[in-house]
Amino acid sequence: MVLTRLIPLWLLRIAWVTLPLTAGPAASAALRDWSDGPRVVGEVLLWLAWAAGLLATFAPRPIALTALRVIAPAFFVFALVAAFNREPSTTAIVVALLATALTALLAAGHDIAIAAANALAYGDELRVPLRVPPALFIAPLPLARALVVAGVTAGPLLLADGRIVLGIVALVVGLPLAVLLSRALHRLSCRWAVLVPAGFVIVDPMTLADNVLFPREGIAGVQAASASRAAPGVLDLRLGATIGSVLLSFDQVAELFRAGRGRRPTETVKTSSLLIAVVRRDAMLQIAKGRRLRVR
Repeated sequence: MVLTRLIPLWLLRIAWVTLPLTAGPAASAALRDWSDGPRVVGEVLLWLAWAAGLLATFAPRPIALTALRVIAPAFFVFALVAAFNREPSTTAIVVALLATALTALLAAGHDIAIAAANALAYGDELRVPLRVPPALFIAPLPLARALVVAGVTAGPLLLADGRIVLGIVALVVGLPLAVLLSRALHRLSCRWAVLVPAGFVIVDPMTLADNVLFPREGIAGVQAASASRAAPGVLDLRLGATIGSVLLSFDQVAELFRAGRGRRPTETVKTSSLLIAVVRRDAMLQIAKGRRLRVR
């Protein structure tokens, strides 16, 4: 059984390649009234962002996935802004909105995430992305992505418009903020359940201080779990993402190091079972069964 579906992946690639044709006219019309300096800088930034997204779709990597998931929704927002400009035609706006919405939707999908994760896989290992905590979609994720885009673009645009002081301030404040937030966003692209020849590995910098290998011999069972709250004594690492829950049980008590948050230090936790939430759970369990894990 294969985790990655090629059709959505290729749809994303085709949609991204054609963005200059589908969304380009609306973007050009929206920038037409800008003065020469900001207009040129804006066009350069759009082309650089498109090129970065193109690389991310054809050569997916975790860092490229992080960039793609910032750029794709930013393009859709820019198309929305262009819709309120009187320059682009209605047809150009509709086409741009549809094209950018499609690329943003596909960029948020599981197939590009699986491809990015396994591009760096070692030997006979399979990386399965963990589900993003749903609470992040309410505000933190959109806000962080918007601030990254603003931090990268505001300074150059202000400088090109001749507002030197504001441009320098935007660069000094915006770029470090964009780097800081990008690192936080990148952690979401590096959360995996990994099937390796020796057993099962959990890679999750949001919940664990270190990657944890559970040897095959010590795993009592791997099974689909309900979306309900964890039973007493079960360590819940799902961060609220209950869809695709998987329960791992061990023959002996396992020791893990929970990642600290804020000023809270790393915490040692002992458990005989834990919960995670993965994408494509059923396919992962079938593959795990073929790798001689005790799938129930």
